[in-house]
Amino acid sequence: MTETPIAHAHQFDSMEHQHETSYLGMWLFLGTEVMFFGGLFVAYAVYRYLYPAAFAEGSSHTNLLLGSINTGILLVSSLMMALAVRAAQLDQRKRLVMFLLLTIVFGTIFLGIKGYEYYHEYQEGLVPGIFFTYTGEHAAQVALFFVFYFFMTGLHAVHMTIGLGVVAVIAFLAWRGKFSSSHYTPVEGTGLYWHFVDMVWVFLYPLLYLIN
Repeated sequence: MTETPIAHAHQFDSMEHQHETSYLGMWLFLGTEVMFFGGLFVAYAVYRYLYPAAFAEGSSHTNLLLGSINTGILLVSSLMMALAVRAAQLDQRKRLVMFLLLTIVFGTIFLGIKGYEYYHEYQEGLVPGIFFTYTGEHAAQVALFFVFYFFMTGLHAVHMTIGLGVVAVIAFLAWRGKFSSSHYTPVEGTGLYWHFVDMVWVFLYPLLYLIN
């Protein structure tokens, strides 16, 4: 397949102008995401300050091993995404497609492990509002911890799923030869989003798994 030449859209003066505008737009979007997750982190911090013993007790019922494995998997996926962006910059189409597919593989493994965690926690009766059977000293506050746990990790999983879909589309377009060293803005923008989602998990991991 030959590379498809790309012309900048009519509203831009050049490809460089189009790239800078798209780059700025992605950063503005990520800024709104930071505010969204930031609000959740602040709310979590307030309640963790109010109920430290209960939140520590709730954290002790999470699966530290699987959480740690998933953290490593996401860090590797970020590396694959960074290598994909670099391959696009160097006109290495095969390597670009390969690294994008590896990003998808690691992201899918992450979601699979997280799904297993959810299933195990459901079996243990740790899902507030659905099946919560914990009867310890601070049962209500432990339930609150798991409300935050499932909402925050679930929201992260939704962002991961969206990211996987976007990466899959970018991989298909890369296979069709739609990107080159002069036009890789969609790859770079997707990379920024993917790194952001991974960074959110880097904060979630110690907040939810490492309280003790």
